[in-house]
Amino acid sequence: MELISSRKNALARYAAKLSASAEFRREKGQFLIEGARLCADAAVSGVRITVLFSTEQAEGRYPEYLARIRPCAEQEYQITDPVAQLLSDTKSTQGIFCICAMDARCSTLDTADPTGKYAALENIQDPSNLGAVLRTAEAVGVDGVLLLGSCCDPFAPKALRAGMGAVFRLPLIASPDGADAVKALQSRGFSCYAAVPAADAVPITQCHFGGGSVILIGNEGNGLTPETIAACRTRITIPMKGRAESLNAASSAAILLWELSKN
Repeated sequence: MELISSRKNALARYAAKLSASAEFRREKGQFLIEGARLCADAAVSGVRITVLFSTEQAEGRYPEYLARIRPCAEQEYQITDPVAQLLSDTKSTQGIFCICAMDARCSTLDTADPTGKYAALENIQDPSNLGAVLRTAEAVGVDGVLLLGSCCDPFAPKALRAGMGAVFRLPLIASPDGADAVKALQSRGFSCYAAVPAADAVPITQCHFGGGSVILIGNEGNGLTPETIAACRTRITIPMKGRAESLNAASSAAILLWELSKN
C-alpha cells in the first residue's frame, strides 16, 4: 500500500480542499467523510468510494470497520498522522477518511412522489442543524428532504457527522426558490404546510397529513420567507407553554416530522 507522508502531497491537499470548500465539492462532484463508523456506513449504503485513507494506528484500532470499507474502495493509501491532521475537521481524528462521489445525490422537484411525505428546509445555514434534521427525517421515515433557497451543503463535514449517514440513504431534492417550489408542488397535488410561530396558525396536533404532504421549516433566525409562507395554503404551528416563543430548527423539525409520520 502506498504511503502518503507529506502534507504537500497533491491528493492529500485535494482531499483537504474537499473538506473545506462547498464550492469545490460541487465543482468536483465529490466529498470527504471522516471516521471509522461513518466511512463504513457509506460503504454498506452503496456510496461510491473513490479513495480510502487510513493511518497505521487506525489499522490496529478499527480493523472491523476497515474490512467493510476496503472492498468498496477504488484506491487505498496509508497516511501519516500529520497528513491525517490536515484532512481532519475534528480535534481528535480516528485516522480514517474516504473521498466519495456525489453521483447526483440531489435530484429535482419533478422526482418527488405525489403520494410521499417530505420535509422541506429553507435557507438553513447551520450544517449541524441540517445534519440533525436529516437524521430525524430518516428515523421517522419521511420519503425525502427538499433543500430550498440557500441551504448549507449537506456534504459539509459538520452536516455529515450530525446526520450520522442519513445523507447516504435519504432522497434529497434541491430547488433555488422556496415560493416557486411550493407553487410547483401544489400544482402537482401536494399539500404544503408552512411551519410558523404564530398563534393564529393551525396547531400541529390538529393536522392530518396524508400522502403528498410537505412540511416547510425555515431559517434558524428568520424562519420561512414571507413569499414562501404566502405560497403555502396552510400555516401550522407547534403549541407551546411557558415563556418559550420558538424552538430551534432541529427541535422544531423533530416534532413536526414525528407528527407528519404518525398520520
